[in-house]
Amino acid sequence: MKFTLSWLKQHLDTDEPLEALADKLTMIGLEVESIEDKAKALAPFTIARVISAEQHPNADRLRVCMVDTGDGAAPVQVVCGAPNARTGMISVFSPPGTFIPGKAITLGIGTIRGVESRGMLCSAAELQLSEDHDGIMELPADAPIGKPYAAWAGLGDPVLEINLTPNRQDCTGVHGIARDLSAADMGKFIDPAIKPIKGEFPCPVQVTVEDASLCPGFALRLVRGVKNGPSPQWLQKRLTSIGLRPINALVDITNFMTYDRARPLHVFDAAKVKGNLTVRRARDGETLKALDGRTYTLDNSVCVIADDHGVESLAGIMGGEASGCDEHTTDVLIESALWNEINIAQTGRKLGINSDARYRFERGVDPAFMVPGLEMATRLVVDLCGGSPSENVVVGDAFGDDRVIDFPLHEVKRLAAIDVPLVEMKRILGHLGFMVAGSGPTVKIAVPSWRTDVHGKADIVEEIVRIVGVDKVPMTPFDRGDNPRKPILSQIQLRTRRAKRALAVRGMVEAVTWSFISKPHAELFDRDPPVLAQANRRGHPELSLANPIAADMSDMRPSLLPGLVTAVQANIDRGFSDLALFEVGQVFISDAPEGELIAAAGVRHGFASSKGVGRHWSGSAMADALDAKADAFAVLAAAGAPMQALQIVPGGPEWLHPGRSGTIQIGPQNVLGTFGELHPRALEQLKADGPLIAFEVILDRIPEAKQKPTRAKPMLELSPFQPVSRDFAFIVDRGVKAGDIVWAAQSADKKLITNVTVFDVYEGKGIDTAKKSIAIAVTLQPREKTLTDQEIEAVAAKIVAEVTKKTGGVLRG
Repeated sequence: MKFTLSWLKQHLDTDEPLEALADKLTMIGLEVESIEDKAKALAPFTIARVISAEQHPNADRLRVCMVDTGDGAAPVQVVCGAPNARTGMISVFSPPGTFIPGKAITLGIGTIRGVESRGMLCSAAELQLSEDHDGIMELPADAPIGKPYAAWAGLGDPVLEINLTPNRQDCTGVHGIARDLSAADMGKFIDPAIKPIKGEFPCPVQVTVEDASLCPGFALRLVRGVKNGPSPQWLQKRLTSIGLRPINALVDITNFMTYDRARPLHVFDAAKVKGNLTVRRARDGETLKALDGRTYTLDNSVCVIADDHGVESLAGIMGGEASGCDEHTTDVLIESALWNEINIAQTGRKLGINSDARYRFERGVDPAFMVPGLEMATRLVVDLCGGSPSENVVVGDAFGDDRVIDFPLHEVKRLAAIDVPLVEMKRILGHLGFMVAGSGPTVKIAVPSWRTDVHGKADIVEEIVRIVGVDKVPMTPFDRGDNPRKPILSQIQLRTRRAKRALAVRGMVEAVTWSFISKPHAELFDRDPPVLAQANRRGHPELSLANPIAADMSDMRPSLLPGLVTAVQANIDRGFSDLALFEVGQVFISDAPEGELIAAAGVRHGFASSKGVGRHWSGSAMADALDAKADAFAVLAAAGAPMQALQIVPGGPEWLHPGRSGTIQIGPQNVLGTFGELHPRALEQLKADGPLIAFEVILDRIPEAKQKPTRAKPMLELSPFQPVSRDFAFIVDRGVKAGDIVWAAQSADKKLITNVTVFDVYEGKGIDTAKKSIAIAVTLQPREKTLTDQEIEAVAAKIVAEVTKKTGGVLRG
């Protein structure tokens, strides 16, 4: 909702500064999103005269202008490319150091084709006043040289934009905003009574409402003999200041009423209306070409205003082009009605129309202002366009239902913990339009017709508290009782969040795939134990859908990988071959306690390796099985798995390459996940281009951490001493696992050794064919003193001895 400060002051007598008004609006629940003050933004721009405009010596389309800025100093040289720059013209000048809003640059002293330019003559587009950028602005000859342009042009009217909550329909008009500010002691509310206009003749057009649930009230009036031309300057300025385009006086009046009084209206050219008006449901297949130029096909759920010819307007949303008012209109029908909020919202969504009228009607307008709004609009039409008004035609309820709330005075203290005297309550509620009767302990409060959102005692408390000030509500901690408060998120929810963050940090992009896959893919990724799988070769009947939405979505997924592989292949087909996607979600497994588990999975393809940092010596960025292993370990570490207890077993399920895969487990009975390169047969069945690197971890299978540790440890223990890193390379038999060397090295000194990582595995020239070289990096972290060379060498010797003893490895020379 946008409005200007001067517009607000038409309804609020106030001397409060703009900043105070904006702060108060936010505090009472009408949050100010932005303040656009063109006078402040354009303060450096001044009015100047071009003394001379000579041809640039080195450019055909440039002129060298000498500009009198009106400050009494010597003329300023400006290089200008505008075709209309000439001697004697008055324009707008910006000196060096000025920010040009239309170009988003700060102007400096520059040299253009060898000629110095010490400022700029501006176009309207560069000041963001219009789209005109064909030439510099040309001002009248009597414009005062040297004066600020914004002040001379009358741009000193700030525009405020507030963000309304859906319940505050009364503040979709400036009048309602002023009422709230008045209640907050920011000025005196200006609310003159609307005087009825006496009709000079009966209205010849009658109205029939077929369904009162769609249209509770309808008011209509004819004004004959109007002269519809451009609206006066004050009205055009009101509309343009908030971004609306003036059209003609009759249409501008309806737009003004919408923003000034939150009362949408519609005007029909009476000469284009055939017979009487009927409010009814549209008939299936009826069409309407609306004022936005689009043709809409309607059905029985849409409420319309029709005449003998057919549909003329989408009720409460938008009028029809055929009956619209133009410069030839002489007789006008003014309509003011009430519409069913839900039907308006449904129709707007169905037809894809977002109009100012829909925005207000779907929130609910003031029913008691239906007829006064018509009277006010009639007065504006008569004053601006002339004409003779008819009598009103009113159908239905023009007032709405009365609402009275029995309000115990202690409710404010009970719900908001603040003490508000009854006198102050009555003052606040009175300024907001409520009527309070009684002196306690319970009073009766009549709710004004424009507050359709107030229904109970808590709503009354909210009105009082937001005006008194939410900052007055004391900070009261919740009573935790004898037991600590339980965590909001469950363990699996925490693991899910941490897993997603860990994979995102590793450069992977989250995907969300279908929970349904084809039966062949479900059978390919079957997680059954071998014996059960042998007996059930056709997949799980319990995972098959009774009514699948498509043939290739017939089974619940036992793994996240089929969907991820499909997503990766779709990107490859579109030219994006370097991919790293992940997903965290449900998988459906027959041996799970509830038939489903939460898993985290990822797929990498092409140059999407995670080894962009660290000690990767291969010189290639192609993703491989080690990337999948690192991804899986990152998820497990983030989810709280006991990393020291994890075991890596070569090989994996049938969909992974037997020589390029591994299984992560805590003993043979608890398999946490698998990683590796997808098997060529799996790629063929999935119709995917390889190689694809993948991992999948079951988060539900991570054991819970001990609730009561045997010894309290600090959450973070940092040593003040420098860590030491040493590299070792061992020649071992080909059958020796790298993990065995890591564990052997760690056992050499568990107090000093904090980390052991494998950074190279080599087989080839210089190494016996039955051997391989495994290189590890060992980090020593002293905690009591800096290690001497002798102490470091002693630990290194123990590491070599332990590795040799437990793996038979020999230190590589």
